[in-house]
This record gives sequence, C-alpha cells and structure tokens, in this order.
Amino acid sequence: MENLISRVSRSKVEARASYNRLSRWYDGLAGSTEEKYRRKGMKLIAVQPGERVLEIGFGTGQCLLEFARIIGTSGKVFGIDLSDGMTAVAKQRLKEADAASRVDFALSDAAYIPFCDGYFDAVFMSFTLELFDTPEIPLVLDQCKRILRPTGRLALVTMTKTETPAIPERIYEWFHARMPVLVDCRPILAQVALTQAGFAIDQVISESMWGLPVEVILANRP
Repeated sequence: MENLISRVSRSKVEARASYNRLSRWYDGLAGSTEEKYRRKGMKLIAVQPGERVLEIGFGTGQCLLEFARIIGTSGKVFGIDLSDGMTAVAKQRLKEADAASRVDFALSDAAYIPFCDGYFDAVFMSFTLELFDTPEIPLVLDQCKRILRPTGRLALVTMTKTETPAIPERIYEWFHARMPVLVDCRPILAQVALTQAGFAIDQVISESMWGLPVEVILANRP
C-alpha cells in the first residue's frame, strides 16, 4: 500500500508562498478544525517543566504558546517552519502573551534540522509530516531521531492512508492530485514510516476529521 501514497508535486518555493499568503487567515480557515487533534497530540506528548521541546511546522504558533507556558523558565521551546509569514504571526502571538523569551524560531526545512544530536526531550508535529513528499518523510524522521535524546518522545498528528479509502478520503486525494498547491498534504502511512525509521510506537489514537482518517501517535527513540 506504500506505493499508493500520493506524491507531493508542489515545490518548497510554492509551499512557502502559499502559506505566506494564508498566514493572516489560517486560524480562521483551518486552525479551529485542527485544534481538537492538536490538543490530543499535546496531551500524549506530555511536555514537562524544564524540558527542551521542538515543534516542526508550528504554523501560527498556537502549540508553541502552550508549550512555552508548560516548560516554565527552566525549559526552552523551539520552532521550525518553512514560512516567514507564519513565523511572523507566531512571533506576534508569543509577544502578546509575554512568552517570546521562552521560544526560539528557525526558518528552515525539517529535512535538515539545524540542531545537534540528542538535544531535545520531545518533538511535536501536527498535520505537518504529510506535507513532505514521500522520499523526504524518512529524511524528516531520521532528523527527528537524531536530535532526540535516548527515550525522547515524538508525537505526530497526521492524516492516515487506509487500505480501502472511503468516499471523503478518495475525494480529498482527487483534489490533492488536481490542486497540489492549495491541497498540498495527503494521507500517509505514519506508523509504517515511524517503524522503518527505528522509532518504537507507544500509543495510537484513531480519529476522523470531516470523514478523513486521522491518527495521533506517540513514539519514542529507543
């Protein structure tokens, strides 16, 4: 079934431009729909005070703010995103909440994460891994494994490819194939990818978003 996963045909330049355009309105367009699933992922990863946490694809910074409140003054939150528009919105959110000093930002591609080995206690991704083209997914997960300390945690919230797709999933992939810049993510086999990257899966919560299968997964670096 891995061969049936749709490819991502839009370029990184197109992705950055698209999210820059959407950044001011993203919370209204998709943020409220995704919030329920993000919160389940944040609950699973169970960030603790004093930890170092990285969010990949932080968008408008909603989760960054929650993590910053949890880790306290002895911890640190880091965020990587491809879009400078999203980064600007996220920075403003943290500034208004008086939490900017607890978060560092990097405008970067997660296939090449600019942090040293074993630096983080936890890495979080919500509706982000499925934005990467199929050959890049192992690269992103290898980078996550590299920067996590032994027993470090990785939480994913992701659309999931099913063996027998229902109508909403088939319709979504039809739009993805025909409007790859606007509908740039697609269902993937996250559990398979995690296992192949050497992660141990601790817990999986199966959900549905507008009829699309979603998984909230907690894994760890053995």
